[in-house]
Amino acid sequence: MKIICIGRNYTEHIKEFNDQIPKKPLFFLKPETSLLLKNRPFYYPDFSNEIHYETELVLKIFKIGKHIQEKYAHNYYTEIGIGIDFTARDLQNECIKKGLPWEISKGFDFSAPISHFIPVKKFNNMKNINFHIEINDKIVQKGNSKDMIFSFEAIIAYISRFITLKIGDLIFTGTPAGVGPVKIGDHLKVFIEEEKMMDFFIK
Repeated sequence: MKIICIGRNYTEHIKEFNDQIPKKPLFFLKPETSLLLKNRPFYYPDFSNEIHYETELVLKIFKIGKHIQEKYAHNYYTEIGIGIDFTARDLQNECIKKGLPWEISKGFDFSAPISHFIPVKKFNNMKNINFHIEINDKIVQKGNSKDMIFSFEAIIAYISRFITLKIGDLIFTGTPAGVGPVKIGDHLKVFIEEEKMMDFFIK
């Protein structure tokens, strides 16, 4: 099982970091050990002082695919969930300054809390899905799939040019504007539309 994450897929988030809008999807990988399941608490690691949340819709691949055409890509997922791409921003910034790979800031243990999954048939329009995260009962980040630069289908088609997608693979589809830090004691709740998908604490 692979965890594939898309970067820079919401224009306003790109502006937050003064980055350039990509012409093609950008992706990186997290290891399976980064998963955090069943609303278990996230324990703040001792190697960072700046862990940021990045809330993202997540696709679960349900059949094997390679060189998938975009027009057929919708046939490769039937469920959607939501996850957080926890990022050690201090480590990431240090790596970027030195021109080094920055998996250390993205792929550490339990850096990918993820919800249960719900059938896509529940949604009338996959291009209009609202989602948000609350910290201590305050909404701190919200987004809608209509604002994605690259659609779910475009992402699947592009990734499959380079990496064979297999059953159970997860694709984090990018985060909107509003990323920020978490601290010990924070209570996180994450929603797709009005359905609460995750509810856990930072310890």
